[in-house]
Amino acid sequence: MQDFYITRLPDAAIAAKAAAAQGQLASWHIAVKDNICTKDFPTTCASKMMGEYLSPFNATVIDKLAQAGAVITGKTNMDEFALGATGESSFYGAVNNPTNEAHVAGGSSGGSAAAVAAGDARVALGSDTGGSVRVPAAYCGVVGFKPSYGAVSRHGLVACAASMDQIGPIAKTVEDCAAVMDIIAGRDPLDYTTLDTAGGYTVALGGDVNGKRVALIKECLGDNVSPDVKARVLQAVDAFKRMGVVVEEISLPLMNYVMPTYQVLCNAEASSNLARFDGVKLGFRAENTQGVNEMYCANRGQGFGETVIERILLGTTLLSSDYYDTYYKKAMQVRALIKTELDKALETYDALLTPTVPYTAPRFGEQKEINADSFTAAANLAGLPAISVPCGEDAQGLPVGLQLIGGHLNDATVLNLGHAYEEGTK
Repeated sequence: MQDFYITRLPDAAIAAKAAAAQGQLASWHIAVKDNICTKDFPTTCASKMMGEYLSPFNATVIDKLAQAGAVITGKTNMDEFALGATGESSFYGAVNNPTNEAHVAGGSSGGSAAAVAAGDARVALGSDTGGSVRVPAAYCGVVGFKPSYGAVSRHGLVACAASMDQIGPIAKTVEDCAAVMDIIAGRDPLDYTTLDTAGGYTVALGGDVNGKRVALIKECLGDNVSPDVKARVLQAVDAFKRMGVVVEEISLPLMNYVMPTYQVLCNAEASSNLARFDGVKLGFRAENTQGVNEMYCANRGQGFGETVIERILLGTTLLSSDYYDTYYKKAMQVRALIKTELDKALETYDALLTPTVPYTAPRFGEQKEINADSFTAAANLAGLPAISVPCGEDAQGLPVGLQLIGGHLNDATVLNLGHAYEEGTK
């Protein structure tokens, strides 16, 4: 199925590039989400607004992968401008789940997760603002990793909510995610938010997890979680205990405020970031308009899809003088409290454990994206590393995802725990 991609190299070109490749990731086929800039492929953000925009530069992660010998196979489908959790808002059509084509692949990195699950790419890059790598990974039965904020350069990533966005890998194994992290992580002078990271992610795999402490978050096993998902996650807890991992249930009450906080901040930042796409400085230009106001309204009204327009209107309202203190300022304050609560828990525990998503992949049109990020967005608000690994299936045969969240820059610990679970439950 080619709906995984918006633009894809022909098979012959991919084979030729792979034959000539040299380096640590020589001939690895890697798909790239279509909001990460590339000189050789258009960057559309799955939007009519972008058209066939061809970036004059590569994102930093693209140059790093190329230097390591990876072959970029194409640009994957996604929710328009990364605003969505089902993959249905793309201008190019929705992404089908390879497990069951009647179900969504998730979003916003749905094409990346689906390409890996279907075997069309060994690894794919996605971007994760509130769960956009981990949610589709869980839906499609693959591994998705969101690095710590600042671990991977965002230079060349079309911003959704810049204070939360991170580029991360999706693969069939934790080991492949770690191998890509070894290449793309580290300080970048073109992104002032990047940090010097220790690296050595692959080397950390296989470390002894006996005696590690993991906290199961009580608030993430409530009535909103489907019985099948809850059962698979509790089975995963038992698997960790058999490995010698100490798993204890704890209460983090502020997890109940993650979604409203995230939605306010994400929409506010997105409305600001998308202001540049007006058909004058950048983006789709409508025809036969009269006057400046009509031109701007037509450019943005016709260039953006319905979901993006709704998010822009909501975000702009939240940032207006009438609502700023009531919503945006309060959300920033709650974000700080959520970060403090998570950081404090991670002083005692090596990782926090939750379902990745409260339910498995919904059917098209069920519109469950409102709650899809309930457990994943916390890591973005706090800038923490998090991974989703498959932990079984529901009664319909749809994949279930298990999430592990670690302390800031403890990415290697999260990857090692995910790898230990993977190896211990084959």
